[in-house]
Amino acid sequence: MSAAAAEHPLCDEAPLTLLKEADRLIGQNPGYRVEIIGGLLLMTPPPDGPHARVPTKLMRPLIDAGLDDGETEVLQGVGVRLPGGPEEYAIPDLAVVDADIDEHLIEFNCYGPLSFRLVLEVTSSNYNQDLRTKATAYARAQIPVYVLVDRKHQRVHVLTEPDGEAYGSHRVHAAGEVAVLPDSLGAKVTLDVEALLRAGAFKPEPAAEDG
Repeated sequence: MSAAAAEHPLCDEAPLTLLKEADRLIGQNPGYRVEIIGGLLLMTPPPDGPHARVPTKLMRPLIDAGLDDGETEVLQGVGVRLPGGPEEYAIPDLAVVDADIDEHLIEFNCYGPLSFRLVLEVTSSNYNQDLRTKATAYARAQIPVYVLVDRKHQRVHVLTEPDGEAYGSHRVHAAGEVAVLPDSLGAKVTLDVEALLRAGAFKPEPAAEDG
């Protein structure tokens, strides 16, 4: 999910910690998603229908492959603690996690990154935020698979083999192709790229009615 960095107003009071500022923004912007990544506060508006439809479409092949039973679960909107600092966390649109994730709760409803096998983000407006800032953060967290559905450029990115700073493998798929996810997930999973892109396609603005 895309986001914009939030600005901090200048004032004479002692500056808020990032977590307290995040709480303030959440209270003032119901429905928005607030994350702390790379020392920045990122605030994302609620997803539109097509945006929200993509994680649902992706859940189907994951569940059909057996990844929501046994050793793993498929979850939406669960927080992952990031290694960039004591306050850093992200909330991916979708994740495949170890079934014992409840045992790895750290704080603020965020869980240890080693419990995550895959994270998915769907772009809205800030493509570079998802492709660069979040890709670096997830690679540093050693999350094995990062899937990015780029609605603007109609591409699906599959990033794998994190080395602690970046992903060693970055494959870009267009409509008509099949994206094969690594066996490290615990099952064989292929994604219909065209179906994902169609689900997330931007809808034209409704025509204005004549007065």
